[in-house]
Formats: sequence, C-alpha cells, structure tokens
Amino acid sequence: MRLLVPTLVSLVVSISLAFADRLPTPEERAQIEQTLRSEGFVRWGKIELDHVWEVDDAQIQNGTEFDVKIDPKTMRIIERARD
Repeated sequence: MRLLVPTLVSLVVSISLAFADRLPTPEERAQIEQTLRSEGFVRWGKIELDHVWEVDDAQIQNGTEFDVKIDPKTMRIIERARD
C-alpha cells in the first residue's frame, strides 16, 4: 500500500502534464499558419494546444476577429467564433 499511493499520485501528475496547454513546435506553428492563411486570415494572436489548437484573435482582411479551433490531427479549422 505504501508504494501504491506514490505511484498513483505520480501517474495522475504525469497524465495531467501530458494534457496541459502548450505552445506549438516550429513545425506545428508553420502548419497552423498555413491553414490560417489559406482560410483568409492575415494576423492572429496566441496559439496553444488544449486538446485542439486554439488561436486567439485571428483576423481577416476587413479586421473582423475570430477565435479559431484547429484539429491537431488534420490541421483543419473545426470552429470559428466571432470575437
């Protein structure tokens, strides 16, 4: 029992860290930016992974801003919500 509790705690911490928000690698960022440009976005803010890629303040040519979600497997936009 003494070994079981620390092992379980360690496992929970490891799993939590695996799903924590993170920034994209340079390769991922290039793919995300390519997706955004191909969909007409000209600038954007913070990009981070939280089960899906979340892009803050993605702006189209006329200045309208959206929060965009991108599927990390397909790198396709799965949601865009006007800011």
